[in-house]
Amino acid sequence: MELVFIRHGEGEHTLEIPSSLHIEDPSLTAKGIEQAKLLRNQLPLNNNDIIFISPIRRTLETAYIWSENIDCRKIVSPLVSPRIFPIRPSCSTLPCDKILDLEAILDFYPTFEIDRKAPRNIWTEGINTLPEKQFIKLAEEFIVNCKRLQKEKIYIVSHDGTITSYRQMISGQRLTRKDFLQETDWFQITC
Repeated sequence: MELVFIRHGEGEHTLEIPSSLHIEDPSLTAKGIEQAKLLRNQLPLNNNDIIFISPIRRTLETAYIWSENIDCRKIVSPLVSPRIFPIRPSCSTLPCDKILDLEAILDFYPTFEIDRKAPRNIWTEGINTLPEKQFIKLAEEFIVNCKRLQKEKIYIVSHDGTITSYRQMISGQRLTRKDFLQETDWFQITC
């Protein structure tokens, strides 16, 4: 099975770092919207595809724009929500990385499914600051559940730190922040 990790388009929270990191629930910028539209040609979807999406507005918007008019499965999961990389136990989740309420997700994106296999506490706490061992356990379970879907390829719209955490866990390679993807770049890995 191939996992294709895609970083979301440019978000408002990246325009004036570090102060913009304190924006709550940032959307895509105009540039981010255009980046998401370009994904339609770069990674064309069909109705049989599956996309897992982080429950953060900028990833939801990216997936929504990219998959417009395609009746593929779109599953929102906190198991691909923001994650600090490398993990630093003393850090806390920034306002720009706060998970949206399930009700808000379903109101704005009624065609998206909710990942009911994700632990309940992860919907509120996220994976952002989980200790490495806990993250690896949840990430391994997520990959097993992806394999059960019996697809050759699964897409995941997520965040730079999360993607790098998964890449490091799957590949066994030591990665750094220099390995972060740019907006709407993607990385494909075999599991």
